[in-house]
Amino acid sequence: MAYSSAALRRASRARISSPSSSHSLSFIVIFSLSGDVSSSPPHSYSSFSNQYRSFSFSAALRRIRSSAPRRSHDGDWKSPASLTVQIRTDAPCIDRFERMIATMASENAFKGILTSLPKPGGGEFGKFYSLPALNDPRIGKLPYSVRILLESAIRNCDNFQVTKEDVEKIIDWEKTSPKQVEIPFKPARVLLQDFTGVPAVVDLACMRDAMNKLGSDSGKINPLVPVDLVIDHSVQVDVARSENAVNANMELEFQRNKERFAFLKWGSNAFQNMLVVPQVNLEYLGRVVFNTDGMLYPDSVVGTDSHTTMIDGLGVAGWGVGGIEAEAAMLGQPLSMVLPGVVGFKLSGNLRNGVTATDLVLTVTQMLRKHGVVGKFVEFYGDGVGKISLADRATIANMSPEYGATMGFFPVDHVTLQYLKLTGRSEETPQQERVYSSYLQLDLADVEPCISGPKRPHDRVPLKEMKSDWHSCLDNKVGFKGFAIPKEAQEKVAKFSFHGQPAELKHGSVVIAAITSCTNTSNPSVMLGAGLVAKKACELGLQVNPWIKTSLAPGSGVVTKYLLQSGLQKYLNEQGFHIVGYGCTTCIGNSGELDESVASAISENDIVAAAVLSGNRNFEGRVHALTRANYLASPPLVVAYALAGTVDIDFEKEPIGVGKDGKNVYFKDIWPSTAEVAEAVQSSVLPNMFKSTYEAITEGNPMWNHLSVPASKLYSWDPNSTYIHEPPYFKNITVDPPGPSGVKDAYCLLNFGDSITTDHISPAGSIHKDSPAAKFLLERGVERKEFNSYGSRRGNDEVMARGTFANIRLVNKLLNGEVGAKTIHVPTGEKLYVFDAATRYKAAGQDTIVLAGAEYGSGSSRDWAAKGPMLLGVKAVIAKSFERIHRSNLVGMGIIPLCFKHGEDADSLGLTGHERYTIDLPSNISEIRPGQDVTVRTDTGKSFTCTVRFDTEVELAYYNNGGILPYVIRQLTKQ
Repeated sequence: MAYSSAALRRASRARISSPSSSHSLSFIVIFSLSGDVSSSPPHSYSSFSNQYRSFSFSAALRRIRSSAPRRSHDGDWKSPASLTVQIRTDAPCIDRFERMIATMASENAFKGILTSLPKPGGGEFGKFYSLPALNDPRIGKLPYSVRILLESAIRNCDNFQVTKEDVEKIIDWEKTSPKQVEIPFKPARVLLQDFTGVPAVVDLACMRDAMNKLGSDSGKINPLVPVDLVIDHSVQVDVARSENAVNANMELEFQRNKERFAFLKWGSNAFQNMLVVPQVNLEYLGRVVFNTDGMLYPDSVVGTDSHTTMIDGLGVAGWGVGGIEAEAAMLGQPLSMVLPGVVGFKLSGNLRNGVTATDLVLTVTQMLRKHGVVGKFVEFYGDGVGKISLADRATIANMSPEYGATMGFFPVDHVTLQYLKLTGRSEETPQQERVYSSYLQLDLADVEPCISGPKRPHDRVPLKEMKSDWHSCLDNKVGFKGFAIPKEAQEKVAKFSFHGQPAELKHGSVVIAAITSCTNTSNPSVMLGAGLVAKKACELGLQVNPWIKTSLAPGSGVVTKYLLQSGLQKYLNEQGFHIVGYGCTTCIGNSGELDESVASAISENDIVAAAVLSGNRNFEGRVHALTRANYLASPPLVVAYALAGTVDIDFEKEPIGVGKDGKNVYFKDIWPSTAEVAEAVQSSVLPNMFKSTYEAITEGNPMWNHLSVPASKLYSWDPNSTYIHEPPYFKNITVDPPGPSGVKDAYCLLNFGDSITTDHISPAGSIHKDSPAAKFLLERGVERKEFNSYGSRRGNDEVMARGTFANIRLVNKLLNGEVGAKTIHVPTGEKLYVFDAATRYKAAGQDTIVLAGAEYGSGSSRDWAAKGPMLLGVKAVIAKSFERIHRSNLVGMGIIPLCFKHGEDADSLGLTGHERYTIDLPSNISEIRPGQDVTVRTDTGKSFTCTVRFDTEVELAYYNNGGILPYVIRQLTKQ
């Protein structure tokens, strides 16, 4: 694929028709379902629009032959060609459910608009729900992204899970979206990755046990929509700067994770309609069109990876959800969501020479963060959209979680269809301007080279201002843009010996330079751009310092192929950027250990060391515990900063180094032009690379295929396992729901400021040697070198509860500015690890709450950031605002999310966190309304009003049941 569709590995792990089936056209032309397509504004349709007025969904679908065969259920990997509708023969029960969920044809209130798609020469490809057949003028004004919601609602309308009233709400979007109305959405499929997939399969296995306990059929616990689980989060950069790095890291990955992988393989056998992909670098694209028993409908996906949004760059709707919501969707429950507003983002002009897609996405991220798009769709349109490649669109769409939107959506146009043609599709349909909730505009010519950091993705810094910004950060008090380094210490030099050669570190010295993450490493322009920077540096005689941990983790095997084809990989190798693996390495904290000499120099001299990565997140403590400054940059800039060895540099005025001729080498000397990059892409990214990678899928992964697992439908829990453990969620489940549980005289476990991320709440990276989780593992005979990461142990609730609020960069106001994973046990005044304090509260039968500022729970869609607090006994979180997915996850685990009233927060109300809190929530669920106000009283006599963030009636039902999973179990026992 043009940007290596395994770029969409995380965003889309779905299948397409085989490359020979060249007539599959993206269902994304659902956007033309209203019967018109134009590049003009909606009230001034051009003659071009009239030309395409009859090009509705039917015209698009005439290119469809069939959707890809779905999947295998045994343990061995099979090619798409061998997966001939195996779900139909292996799982007739699941087939019936899937067919019912996909079509609802016999009961559907809108079956009158079912439209046949005829085959040339007779017969039909199938039927689809035609939106133009509704003859409703409001549909023509809907944003394209909203039409996807509308088609799903119409197709699934059974007047039970989805009603005619729900359909009307979507059609009347202009009036209903400002009112925050609730709608159901049933995605076509679900995507999991292994960090989130393991706990999901653990939950499903535990739910089967719970069904048994309640005397019901455990076989009801099976995914009813296609589920893909991709193993790409487990590889760590243990070995770098080596030709053998990728093989060595893969072997270590399997050694560390054999138990987890065996469990996932058991799940792929025990649960029907679930595919576990054991290897990475698979070249797949979104399914695009589903054909279930002759019913044609668009691909849509929700995923437990927050960067599922990458698929939106192709015009297929997808976004991240919590693992808990994903499990419910897998079991046939509709996702309850507030009908979103849609921000229209108009792009115009062209990018300047030397400006990369990363520069563009960091600029867009900053603009949208400032505009405020949390809970909204963003839809890109305008002449400028046609000037940016599909790969660049995917990069922008990928960063939706960082700018706060549910989706960053690019409707179909000629660029999309050219991309589809490269991978065996055909072309049609430009895009048109629609009516939106609000508008933004960006002239691409205004974008300039930049990076973001040192602690948040939306803190963009133009390259020309980087040096001055860095020194401001050293001066500023500790915060998102500050390290509070005294003036007299800012020029400190830490000298040390690196394997026998002299080395030194200063504040701002780069110690990690990683070309990593799905955001950039599957985009040929920036990947080949990085290779060109390396080539120019080698030719000039520059060399990256050997104590910098350099790594390259491509988003796909195709990336490796075109880097080799271009001849640029050898130059990246010379600069230390050897391929270390295929997956989410440094970006999610799997950066591996720094050399001991480097780590000691940083720690002993209190150096503010820097990491520069082509990732999408740089929150404190995420990349590496010893890199306090973390900057997001394009792959070519990662190479440039690695060569410079520091972020404390003005690229316009200061040399990067001295060349072999003794002359200074400047940034402009190594930076490739746009034309050079385009030439490299043109000559190196070849269609046959994709085809050969499709064929390589049949080879499988020997290490995965050799895993032996039992064939039982119920999992045999090993009480001694430190990876897979039966969680206590359903230990005392009853047939009837428990009802709302009040919060009375609760202590404050933690008191936070703004922007507490899910990494703060539940870190994914390394397990600190002195943490409660480390103590737990050591007591069970696990050596420190075998700790692995928190992310890899998400299948064990005992480890993860101890890892909750275990980020070493946590800032808790109860500690008066002290940084670390501890808190004050209020009754005694003792300073304890958060887990130990929570354990004391629970043992005493005392509820706890968390106080927080704005953007609580931003970052990854991490269900353990809700599961962990629940296991610690947290009953409520009171914050200024919540990130969308995390708020939903809290509800899903039975924790009450409350928001301070506008203009208020803990500080303005004089709350210190030493009070006790009672939340006056009715004890009868029928007396609670979505979004109602409640009074919170303290034992000091202070009281204040908060808004309860149960946003829908369905969420109230979840809360009444103690969470979404108990709700699903109780519903299934009634069937």
